[in-house]
Amino acid sequence: MIEPFGPRAEEIIQRDCNIISPCLSRPYPLVIERARGATITDVEGKTYIDLGAGTAVMNVGYSNPEVSAAITAQLEKIAHGDFSSFFAEPPVRLAEKLKQLTGYDRVFFCNSGTESVEAAIKLAMWKLHRQSLVGFYGAFHGRTLGSLSLTCSKIEHKEHFPTIRVVHAHYGYCYRCPLHLEYPDCGIECARQIETLIFKRELSPKDTAAIVVEPIQGEGGYIVPPPEFHQEIRRICDDNGILMVADEVQAGCYRTGTFMAMENFGVRADIVCMAKALGAGLPMGATLSSSSIMDWPPGTHSNTFGGNLLASAASLAALNFMEREDIGTRAQQLGDHLMMRLREMQPKYPAIGDVRGLGLMIGVEIVKPDGSIDPDTRDRIVVEGFKEGIVLLPCGDSVIRFCPPLVITKEEADTGLDRFEAAMKKAV
Repeated sequence: MIEPFGPRAEEIIQRDCNIISPCLSRPYPLVIERARGATITDVEGKTYIDLGAGTAVMNVGYSNPEVSAAITAQLEKIAHGDFSSFFAEPPVRLAEKLKQLTGYDRVFFCNSGTESVEAAIKLAMWKLHRQSLVGFYGAFHGRTLGSLSLTCSKIEHKEHFPTIRVVHAHYGYCYRCPLHLEYPDCGIECARQIETLIFKRELSPKDTAAIVVEPIQGEGGYIVPPPEFHQEIRRICDDNGILMVADEVQAGCYRTGTFMAMENFGVRADIVCMAKALGAGLPMGATLSSSSIMDWPPGTHSNTFGGNLLASAASLAALNFMEREDIGTRAQQLGDHLMMRLREMQPKYPAIGDVRGLGLMIGVEIVKPDGSIDPDTRDRIVVEGFKEGIVLLPCGDSVIRFCPPLVITKEEADTGLDRFEAAMKKAV
């Protein structure tokens, strides 16, 4: 681990190491004190351009004035109203806003992405009276035991933990196809194998409650599948009476341009999971579906803090801000610019094997000269980026993710890419 940039940071990190559970992963010693927009300031006063947005959480930017005002106004009334037992307007207004943006007419609120996936799992199992699921290699859906069963990203996530019945299929990872086929001649064989292989050899569709899929794989490497991939998943679900669950936790809230990333593929899931950017920095998750599916009776599922009044106020303010500012169009345009610049770097830096993404959800895969994954160089680039004054996050086996706040300016983004190139020069 590299040394922190000053004595105060070093002192806080030492205290952290003495008391915080060691299960957390920190790629470099950044000790945050405050932030605004797309700029983070550490405890020593050093500033960084944030290209990670708190892992795709701060879509509206840090210290967004409208979100802060909404939180303050709600805090002066009441922070927690036990929405699972009583009624209040802020969560209802938020649910109505989500219905307007998505068309789904039932909403269950929780506190995180993994909780939203847990709710989706339980809803699908309850609705169809089936207890098995199909997930995908490379997927990340959370770390509670139900969502962890679907997660299939890193072995340390799953080692020694029990799981529910999940069979994993290949995701549409065309750059490094696990089946060694070429798109589009492959006929989306990765998805078709759910029917031709899994449902014939390993799991009956009559026992399958849902196929759970990320529109774009996040932790798995910011992998964008071909459009036909999700369309084939939708067909398989329809033909076999299975519910399709879209995990929009990282890709939703306009990060890819559209409010839900699945809209880019012309597909509508039966159940949608949202979190991260939905709360604008406060814990907020939501599971969305139709009234014909989400018709479970009182007591079937609940939690204490879901629909928290502060989080609901923050979320509604964030959604209104993003809609009014047409933040999705901005994400598409700026994302195209970032990918163009990153692809221009490829000839100079052969370590950049692939640049892929939608909107401001962009992955850069770092490779060895023979094209194989190179996690060591990836990690060095991330650390050198920290030294240059940018916040980068790794994902997948060998990928750097670019998921800045959607309010980042073009000038900030260009400066961030200049610093990224400087980090590349040092690390490669």
